[in-house]
Amino acid sequence: MARERCALALDPANVFADAVGEKHGLQRARLDAMADRLAEAHGLIQGRRGKDVGFMELPRDQETAGRIKRKAAELRNWCANFVVLGIGGSALGNIAVHSALNHPFHNLLPTGHPARRRAPRIFVLDNVDPALMAAFLETVEGELDRTAFNIITKSGSTAETMSQFLFVRDLLRRNGQDPADHIIVTTDPLEKNNVLHAIAEREGYFTLTIPHNVGGRFSVLSAVGLLGAAVGGIDISEMLSGAAAMDRQCSQSDPAANPAAVYAAILHLFYQRGKPITVLMPYSSALRRLSDWYCQLWAESLGKRDGLRANDVFVGPTPVGAAGVTDQHSVMQLFQDGPFDKVVTLIEVEQLLRAGRARDVRICRRKSEEELSYLAGSTFGELLSAELTATRCALRDKQRPNLTLRVPAVSARTLGELFMFFEYAVAFSGCLYGVNAFDQPGVELGKKYTYGLMGREGYEAPEGARRERRGAR
Repeated sequence: MARERCALALDPANVFADAVGEKHGLQRARLDAMADRLAEAHGLIQGRRGKDVGFMELPRDQETAGRIKRKAAELRNWCANFVVLGIGGSALGNIAVHSALNHPFHNLLPTGHPARRRAPRIFVLDNVDPALMAAFLETVEGELDRTAFNIITKSGSTAETMSQFLFVRDLLRRNGQDPADHIIVTTDPLEKNNVLHAIAEREGYFTLTIPHNVGGRFSVLSAVGLLGAAVGGIDISEMLSGAAAMDRQCSQSDPAANPAAVYAAILHLFYQRGKPITVLMPYSSALRRLSDWYCQLWAESLGKRDGLRANDVFVGPTPVGAAGVTDQHSVMQLFQDGPFDKVVTLIEVEQLLRAGRARDVRICRRKSEEELSYLAGSTFGELLSAELTATRCALRDKQRPNLTLRVPAVSARTLGELFMFFEYAVAFSGCLYGVNAFDQPGVELGKKYTYGLMGREGYEAPEGARRERRGAR
């Protein structure tokens, strides 16, 4: 794996007092004063590396990457539809990868279209809404013999994913298909009471492993995200190479040279000053779903009732996803003129066009009405770039702290960098907030209540909930 420098750059200029004013901006000395705490956090994170925390080791697992590539090549030879069944960390990373690196209308392109890269249609069903499941059935009707299902659940017992598994297995059997020919299981065999793993072994399903020390929301660079990416024709070696480069950058002990540490420190300082909302706003339609992945990572990692040293601390910033330019015409009004409780992270893509497209799209090749002449001679890329600059300046002039993450292009490599950057940033943030960034007790309580409501042995429904369900029926 080439030891190239990171392409991602962090520009924090608009968070400082000399840009947004003394009242809402940071003094540079405050950030410099965080150096000792960040150095301590760096030591804690690196001390857990490869032990109970394993996300930073994923780019170096070449054995698993090779196995994934071989399986993906086999699937691409026969399947017309590749379906991911999962929820939360088992789905959001997959959605972000395909939205970023595949054609935006991938599933609508003719099979032989060059932009399809000989890949099947790709679906990620991250909900058990019956309307979604019924619509999916209509979409693949008559093609079950050419459809592969990737069942992803780390625990092997998640109610939503296991219900989808049971449904798909039954569907395949009723249509004369052997489920073992169509189902790939991605799970953690070391999880206690992993019923999916037991079924996979008994029924002969191809299985990929989620490392035991990698939580679901940190798993996009594992088999969870890599199989679907490879099936879609994405160069997973490049994605892992970008992640490895960012890992090296974020492993540096000097906080000033560590972009994830600086990012975490800035947001933490603003949290302490009454700005608990962090907005991620990519100016790229390809990165729009990255914001959904980011929101889970940030909320589930940092929103905690109990801290490492005290209980009932109730801490955590609130992540919000937005998209440029779409949200300039919706929530930007709030961001600019509402409460001073937000910090906005803009993602700037210097080369907006996807690989394979020769040039930007010109808005108009002929003369237009005089009032619109300022647009007629420009391209959509130039307009989007101007919109980003305008937003950055407007936020600054309204004294709204904002910073920019800049990448040269949306590519497998830069996406790998972005994933690793945010994962490191949330690890540093956990140390600063004094919480365990790698558990999710609140989510677990909801799971237990669901099990109780559905009648799973050993679980109780929450008080009054059964009565409410009966009334709703």
